[in-house]
Amino acid sequence: MGILAWTWILVGLSFALYIGIGIWARASSSKEFYVAGGHIHPVMNGMATAADWMSAASFISLAGIVSFTGYDGTVYLMGWTGGYVLLALLLAPYLRKFGKFTVTDFIGDRYYSTTARIVAILAALIVSFTYVAGQMRGVGIVFSRYLELDINNGVYVGMAIVFFYAVLGGMKGITYIQVAQYCVLIFAFMVPAIFISIQMTGNPIPQLGMGSTGHDGVYLLDKLDGLSTQLGFTEYTSGTKSMTDVFAITLALMVGTAGLPHVIVRFFTVPKVKDARISAGWALVFISILYTTVPAVAVFARTNMIETVSNKNYEDLKSDPKTAWIPNWEKTGLLTFTDKNGDGLIQYVNGPANELKIDRDIMVLANPEIAHLPNWVVALVGAGGLAAALSTAAGLLLVIAASISHDLIKKIIKPDISERSELIAARLSAGVAVLIAGYFGIHPPGFVAAVVALAFGLAAASFFPAIVLGIFYKKMNKEGAVSGMIVGLSLMVWYMLKFKFGLFDGGKEAVGALKADWWFGISPEGFGTVAMLVNFTVSIIVQKFTPEPPQEIQDIVDHIRIPSKAGETN
Repeated sequence: MGILAWTWILVGLSFALYIGIGIWARASSSKEFYVAGGHIHPVMNGMATAADWMSAASFISLAGIVSFTGYDGTVYLMGWTGGYVLLALLLAPYLRKFGKFTVTDFIGDRYYSTTARIVAILAALIVSFTYVAGQMRGVGIVFSRYLELDINNGVYVGMAIVFFYAVLGGMKGITYIQVAQYCVLIFAFMVPAIFISIQMTGNPIPQLGMGSTGHDGVYLLDKLDGLSTQLGFTEYTSGTKSMTDVFAITLALMVGTAGLPHVIVRFFTVPKVKDARISAGWALVFISILYTTVPAVAVFARTNMIETVSNKNYEDLKSDPKTAWIPNWEKTGLLTFTDKNGDGLIQYVNGPANELKIDRDIMVLANPEIAHLPNWVVALVGAGGLAAALSTAAGLLLVIAASISHDLIKKIIKPDISERSELIAARLSAGVAVLIAGYFGIHPPGFVAAVVALAFGLAAASFFPAIVLGIFYKKMNKEGAVSGMIVGLSLMVWYMLKFKFGLFDGGKEAVGALKADWWFGISPEGFGTVAMLVNFTVSIIVQKFTPEPPQEIQDIVDHIRIPSKAGETN
């Protein structure tokens, strides 16, 4: 049976499962819509959190960026995993004890200010829409290859699916769907990794296979270093980024993770503060399965790809069933060959003589085809990619819906809105958000991992200082927090528009030349670190010259930091 038939079967079955769960677990109240009623078991919440957090960037794009950039790409691994530890230990339990529906709810109440709530809503919308653009792009890529649809049409199909179960089920439905999606995506990621590890090294454990010798007796990483240098690339295991930029990107991703509203809201869905800690631990276990496998998948894909195409006859590869992945991905426009010297051979090299252009987002998806794995494995990866993209997209859309219906309408515009009307507003907001997300998926600002990295930078620049100071510094007042958020977010947005999109300097064509002007040599993906530090600085300076927060607010801060039953005697 062909790849297309297998894809229809596996994707169809997984979608039927998601829709069925969405109908079974549909939300009937605003609390179920926002936080699943607060009754999710910690292990299930850990699995749902892992699916929510491991987006298309993790499943589709992360191994691709590590595959193409080698050592430099590992900053994403370090930043995202380190950030989750930071979130689990430093913030999640305290936010759960505060007991609000959303991050913006926490900021609005902690800083006793409508202005703070509005700024937080704006930040949540900017972060979420930037993040969701990457997810919808991932959906389009999967559909364009495996269901032989145009990328734009693939995005439309993804919009329809997300609209159905996000709008109907709310957080309650999404949580149970994300448990199923985690099972699908982790199985889809691990099966080909194990297959290829055995195929290339004889070791069934990918993490160990990456550091093993191949069947030719050469260590796999040494072999890849040699192939890379022969083609004019830097050694795979050597970095080209400055340590300043590496540090900045890693820290921005870490603190951005700890400030992501769609991840933080997951810790409001468990019954107790203790459960928030337990579910965070389980989520880290579930996440680590994929993240420790990513470097191995990147090495396998890069090695196989170079050996398959470099200096090979293009027409022979197109006509050979074993290399059918080349014409298959050419149809999507994500792989192109230009015979610059007219010899019919593929010159895959670093520099202007390069004749093969490969979108780094396709590497994980194309990897099973490059390795000649069975068609059902190829289709399984497509189903896993969709699960990863759709799970995170749904979580983000829920944040957007809650920001509008709960934080804006109920808390500011119409406090006396009925339960039923609020639920309708939430569903309408989610519907509109799906349409906007689809637009960004069709017109993405970059490849998936880079777009998502920008979202983390925005979260770092806006939410992280306000949350940390709100929990650990009881004298932080509304004037300081609002000023810091506005300055930090504005600075990050300006830097991103200038150096990522060239908005003020001639458009995207000028972006490469602008690298020389990066502040401190820090890329847009890492600038969230600078913006975050500016946010902290502005917040503390303004706080020093403005009134202290009311005593009842300081008492609340003391309360959320005191462990349950502290001070009690037996």
